[in-house]
Amino acid sequence: MKLHLDIDMTPQEARAFLGLPDVAPVQDRVLKELEARMMDALKTDPQSLMRSWLNFGNEQFEQFQRFMQDAALAGGKPR
Repeated sequence: MKLHLDIDMTPQEARAFLGLPDVAPVQDRVLKELEARMMDALKTDPQSLMRSWLNFGNEQFEQFQRFMQDAALAGGKPR
């Protein structure tokens, strides 16, 4: 026996039906706090903010180059 149900409901209705909490207010508060912190960091020191976002230093770049060279060299060798 097969039973096929089509239920048409919004995500909010599904959460309410399953008894799950509405996290939208918490998400809004977190996003507002994150935006405030980012704007504050941009006002004070944009260079340090960019440095923390783009933390790909010289050592990591050299390590990545060695990895790519080793992979290229090992690609032609039979195992």
